Amino acid sequence: MKPGDALMKHYLQFKDLRAEEYAYLFERTREIKKRFKNYEKYQPLVDRTLAMIFEKASTRTRVSFEAGMYQMGGSVVNLTTGDSQLGRAEPAEDSARVISRMVDVVMIRTYEQSMLERFAAHSRVPVINGLTNEHHPCQILADIFTYIEHRGPIQGKVVAWVGDGNNMANTWLQAADILGFALHVSTPTGYELDPVVAGVANTQCVKVFDHPMDACRGAHLVTTDVWTSMGYEAENEERRKAFIDWCVDADMMSAAQPDALFMHCLPAHRGEEVAAEVIDGPQSVVWDEAENRLHAQKALMEYLLLGRIG
Repeated sequence: MKPGDALMKHYLQFKDLRAEEYAYLFERTREIKKRFKNYEKYQPLVDRTLAMIFEKASTRTRVSFEAGMYQMGGSVVNLTTGDSQLGRAEPAEDSARVISRMVDVVMIRTYEQSMLERFAAHSRVPVINGLTNEHHPCQILADIFTYIEHRGPIQGKVVAWVGDGNNMANTWLQAADILGFALHVSTPTGYELDPVVAGVANTQCVKVFDHPMDACRGAHLVTTDVWTSMGYEAENEERRKAFIDWCVDADMMSAAQPDALFMHCLPAHRGEEVAAEVIDGPQSVVWDEAENRLHAQKALMEYLLLGRIG
């Protein structure tokens, strides 16, 4: 695809792609990962450039996108608010008009979803959401691939979300709606998942539980996140008190299916949102989950830039 192509797609929320597109992406992720593990050189993005814009700090997002683009034969430009005009109040619209004339794809990790959408509206190339306060689609893309890799299709299964009704929870809800699984949610009072913010009108795919143990009962996957996400540090002490009963422990995992998996997008705080015996235990797949950011995002960039292969 070329800049300005009518078929150009952005990836700003999980619901930007359809179920059949995800089926294709999961298959491409599997193939790309297999080649990586077999040390097979695969570089379909030679002469393509990825611009990465970070307004929020990152470890996994930066390493996975940067390493992935280099492995696919492309190059990377890394921008932060400290070393670009983005930190000097240049409008997102103007930055988009300039940057997208010089690169082939842009990944942005920022605070407000509205900033991302304004940038994408004025970009000549695909824009990828590397994380916003409202959504984290690349993480859930990797998480669902990890589930498929270990347990097969996720359609018809139950995913339990324990903790904050944050960007991860919003994205899990979009995924449940699109891919046909059930989401069980348990959050403390005041930190509920908001379907309006998530952008999902279908309430049939989600069940809300007051107690996290009930949300985990019968689940095929139990997942959580930190109690205090980036940008909410001022609420840390208040959140620690509110979330004290929302630590995923062995009892919660025992309420789930016997072969249930545990996931966490990391970084994790053992003894807060998850017990050490869970995240370091046999049901945990957090390290595969983290690695799969690399492979899933390579498949995503390939798709956004080249369309379907074969």
